[in-house]
Amino acid sequence: MLSERVQNAMNNQITHEMHSAYLYLSMAAYFEDQSLPGMARWMRLQFEEEKEHALKFFDHLIDRGARVKLQAIPAVEVDFASPLQIFEKAYAHEQKVTGLINDIYNMAREENDYASMKFLDWFIEEQVEEEKSTGEVVAWLKMVGDSPNGLLHLDHRLGKRKAEED
Repeated sequence: MLSERVQNAMNNQITHEMHSAYLYLSMAAYFEDQSLPGMARWMRLQFEEEKEHALKFFDHLIDRGARVKLQAIPAVEVDFASPLQIFEKAYAHEQKVTGLINDIYNMAREENDYASMKFLDWFIEEQVEEEKSTGEVVAWLKMVGDSPNGLLHLDHRLGKRKAEED
């Protein structure tokens, strides 16, 4: 059985994951508005992944006999200055999520909740990938600078991203 402390943290994480999904959907909308369909697709795929992450926590709580307590999802930013600013925000956001996952893992360890620690291992690995991919795009956008051709090439490249499979 999950401790109340870990249960509350995981319920909060469901909210964080849904907030992440909503944030990435907002970023996709910006890219659609800027005629950057490849970047919009990239963010839509992020949106889908974050919803799946929320459901993983949801299912883990159910599987462990805990109560799911859904909370309000905070509003997200809808106005952005540039593709670089968006990906810098996405990178910083993924770093924040990594910290949240690590905090829950530490709680589970303190509670000797080995099942939750094993469950969270997947998220720890996923966050390495998330930080790497957003960090790479930040670096590429910095290389491209103010080049419209470079931006269009990068947009095309990001549009080829494939959806993840479990």
